[in-house]
Amino acid sequence: MESRLGFCVSFLLLIFSLLSLQAPAEDVFVGVNIGTDLSVMPHPTQVVALLKAQQIRHVRLYDADGGMLMALANTGIQVMVAVPNEQLLGIGQSNSTAANWVNHNVIAHYPATNITAISVGSEVLTELPNAAKILVNAMKYIHSALVASNLDHQIKVSTPLSSSIILDSFPPSQAFFNASLDSVIVPLLGFLQSTNSFLMFNVYPYYDYMQSDGFILLDYALLKPLPSNKEAVDSNTLLRYTNVFDALVDAAYFAMASLNFTNIPIVVSETGWPSKGGANEPDATLDNANTYNSNLIRHVLNKTGTPKHPGVAVSTYIYELYNEDMKPGPISEKNWGLFDANGKPIYILRLTGSGLVLANDTMNPTYCAAKEGADPKMLQAALDWACGPGRVDCSALLQGQPCYEPDNVMAHATYAFNAYYHQMGKASGSCDFNGVAAVTTSNPSHGSCSFSESVGRNGTMANITAPSMNSTKSDSSASAFGYNMLSCAVMMFGALLWGSIWL
Repeated sequence: MESRLGFCVSFLLLIFSLLSLQAPAEDVFVGVNIGTDLSVMPHPTQVVALLKAQQIRHVRLYDADGGMLMALANTGIQVMVAVPNEQLLGIGQSNSTAANWVNHNVIAHYPATNITAISVGSEVLTELPNAAKILVNAMKYIHSALVASNLDHQIKVSTPLSSSIILDSFPPSQAFFNASLDSVIVPLLGFLQSTNSFLMFNVYPYYDYMQSDGFILLDYALLKPLPSNKEAVDSNTLLRYTNVFDALVDAAYFAMASLNFTNIPIVVSETGWPSKGGANEPDATLDNANTYNSNLIRHVLNKTGTPKHPGVAVSTYIYELYNEDMKPGPISEKNWGLFDANGKPIYILRLTGSGLVLANDTMNPTYCAAKEGADPKMLQAALDWACGPGRVDCSALLQGQPCYEPDNVMAHATYAFNAYYHQMGKASGSCDFNGVAAVTTSNPSHGSCSFSESVGRNGTMANITAPSMNSTKSDSSASAFGYNMLSCAVMMFGALLWGSIWL
């Protein structure tokens, strides 16, 4: 009875800590854009499996595809959906059309799918100038529909702008928006400020470099370290710029300030570098694409900020997840992706020391193992949770099965923790178990007990399913779970009921 009581206390502590655990608010992230101009587009479940395997927690869609939104449900991945340009006129002219769009494409999926933003059109001012006059109306109508559903604080509304609408972008302090667009830009910025939203800004140093006729150094475009004599200096502010990315972002800050908007944050909604190009695109190479995106990810996640706003990180969406072989235009247009349609990396990002997001180097697998010196009671409670509510198949831990030996809680917990970690796509927080587990690069496999270490192509899980349970050994971790759970049921119900009285 005493041991069972100890188990229940430990288990309850674990459950309550899991229930009360909330991911800390992220102040910076690197996400990806997901285009769909592929001759063979992966199934939404394959897309989501790849996202989870690559620790990608933020995505931007170019529409609000129902199948993709359903696949993203219950993953925790933060999703930006979009009103496509072709739907903009209808929404910008009718409040009811906007409300119907929000009901069908947002409310129908929220909160299971973690929709956090709506992009209204894309580069409308440059790609669809005839619709520019109704852009802000469309944004207001979409926002009003969110207000009516009490979702305006959870879901922000914005629209991506091309950096080409900023004239005289260097030095950044002299940057200003194309004055012919002020009749749209000013109310647009006013809307973003009044709704506490952000400016979406598409930044493409590749194009600035290509169009500079040699004025911009390749290393400056690729975010490579520069000697001080190669840095660009803003003669008005004396701020020093080491890369095009920062210069363009600061140009946007200064352009907004010239219209008296100084507190609107910027999210870079698109940036990247093509990995392949035609004969007239010599710098669209695998190495340059790898260099740019690897340096970009480090730059953003290190919270470097920009010279104008040091330490104020600019969250960024990389363009893009997949190579889009059906994209019209030059060869480079088809080769901005990080992966091919099979989920195979186009190149291995160089991200040592930059965390697990987009760490697509499968040559260095990670595992989840029980911590040395962890409390055995907490390990047992976490093990039972993994083999029960965690839905890990723990039958390999039964007597006579490959991972039964050594028969101790440390070894059995490590097996279950690792299986759960890979089952969850190595998602952030999936190897913690109330502090008794940690990620390791050391393979815990031993003898005939082989541990999961990889994710298959398309992001599908490889080698994590153990043989089905066929033993009834009463003291095994797997079969004991039901008994222990039953013995704790009354305690849990009572504790939860008691807690509810005080809430």
